[in-house]
Amino acid sequence: MGWLLCGLLIGWFSSLIVAAIVASVAYRRVIDLQRRTLQAERLAELGVLTGGLAHEIKNPLSTIGLNLQLLQEDLDPNNPYYGRIINRLGTVQREASRLKEILDDFLRFAGRIEIQTQPTDLNALLEELVDFFTPQAQFQHVQLRLKAPEGPVVAPVDVRLIKQAVLNLMINGLQAMSTGGELILAAALRDQEAVIDVIDTGSGIPPETLDKIFQAYYTMKKGGTGLGLAMAKRIAEEHGGSISVRSQPGKGSDFSIHLPVNPKT
Repeated sequence: MGWLLCGLLIGWFSSLIVAAIVASVAYRRVIDLQRRTLQAERLAELGVLTGGLAHEIKNPLSTIGLNLQLLQEDLDPNNPYYGRIINRLGTVQREASRLKEILDDFLRFAGRIEIQTQPTDLNALLEELVDFFTPQAQFQHVQLRLKAPEGPVVAPVDVRLIKQAVLNLMINGLQAMSTGGELILAAALRDQEAVIDVIDTGSGIPPETLDKIFQAYYTMKKGGTGLGLAMAKRIAEEHGGSISVRSQPGKGSDFSIHLPVNPKT
């Protein structure tokens, strides 16, 4: 009888210990969830504030640009300092335009993305981008081509946004080939995914920076905003996909956008 009572007590205490552990884990999860929710709310509030601030800055910048143009028109060409003044006004106007472009890029990146997907043949999408981008590529002595497709690669995507993501990668590849090269686009089905590859034969990316290139405002290019690759990454993730890169310094890079063929609902 004593052994039975002892066993019951041990079982009871064991149950209490297990219950306490489960309660402790659940409590920590609740606290962690609350912390994440609060952090998300703060980030959302910060996004609204910074977006509003960017809009407020854009308005006076537009006014500055317009007045600089009017000043140039009002200057007397006979003024002995005309050339110097025009050059300085031009510098200020270019910097004002650059600031406006930076703000436009920020607003596009920080704003809410509305995804409207439809079944799309990605090879047809890439063909349109090749036709559109070829003149710019030729101007920089870069051969642009679409890898011959084996068949249609259909995925549910927002055509406008995926075009923007691929175009950002194409611009990035073009910038990596200052002395010419080859830019290759391809689409294929791999492991239940639709994959878009943008391959360049440019300078490549140093291994120590590969994990940074998709971060907002990180750039190794003079005059770059650092949002092109970050925006491409965000668009891929908004589609339930991802983006990856393989690169070899001195030989080039292969950026891949991975998109689900059958996204989870």
